[in-house]
Amino acid sequence: MGKGDDIRGIIVPLLTPFDKFEKLDEGLFRKQVRYLLSCGVHGLSPGGSTGEGAMVKDEELARMIEIIREEDTRGIKVIAGIIRCSVRDAISAGLIAKKAGADALMVTPVFYNVLVPNEEGNYLYFKKISDEVGLPIIIYNVIPQNPVSVNMFLKLLEIDNVIGIKQSIGGIMEMYAMKQACKDKGLVFAATDEMLFSCFELGADGAISAILSLFPRIAVKMWNLCRAGKYEEGIMLQNKVYPVWKAIGGPQFTAKMKAVLKAVGRDCGYPLSPMLECDTDFILSIKSQLDEIIAEEESIDNLLICKELN
Repeated sequence: MGKGDDIRGIIVPLLTPFDKFEKLDEGLFRKQVRYLLSCGVHGLSPGGSTGEGAMVKDEELARMIEIIREEDTRGIKVIAGIIRCSVRDAISAGLIAKKAGADALMVTPVFYNVLVPNEEGNYLYFKKISDEVGLPIIIYNVIPQNPVSVNMFLKLLEIDNVIGIKQSIGGIMEMYAMKQACKDKGLVFAATDEMLFSCFELGADGAISAILSLFPRIAVKMWNLCRAGKYEEGIMLQNKVYPVWKAIGGPQFTAKMKAVLKAVGRDCGYPLSPMLECDTDFILSIKSQLDEIIAEEESIDNLLICKELN
């Protein structure tokens, strides 16, 4: 057994619903949690990039964790996103998340360019959070100006509570390099949204990726298909998801996510300013592909995916 072997599979990044007054909409958040739990996912992650985590207040993060705990009856894993620019603030958010009921943290390296530390500073960042909070840590490797290299990841795995990495930069090749280097020393989670099944084939220990929020049943099915060795069917699902994802990426990302979810009947509120709501032209541009995938998503038997190979 390696580090964190109980944290695997489809861990969905939650969106943070805000109302028109930029307050957390607890009702919409609760609905989102209930829906995702019904889809057989293995974990939920509030406060990440998809959830506008760099702008979410500590008390909002805590309340989202509390709501997940109130709704969950299966004992899924709750991985709290921590996107801060100082050890002090990251520890504060981590302790609040722990008190609210988080099982683990997903910690982003310092992201503001002039505050980026050297490798020693990065090591101390994760070491101090580990020592003070005492929860398992997944590194969120997403900052181009402060990337975690393969060698740095291996060094960070020497820290007691560091159990893995969410590999968001460098694409599928860097994810594979991470997995080949660490083997069973740590977990590597896929975040190449348009090629998740291929990542599973190459040994990813699961996914923490925005596309899971849109198509959770398809994601769970792809995970199960890979584990069952049904590669042709898994690739077919990946091919359907690919064009929709390519249209969503880029600027205004979380606003686009909220627009797509609203278009399919899953309202996740307003984006936090300065992001703006997306216009209807964006949805119309991907409507045909989106309709096809939603039909596929709705055709999947929830009971089957919950039972099969979980």
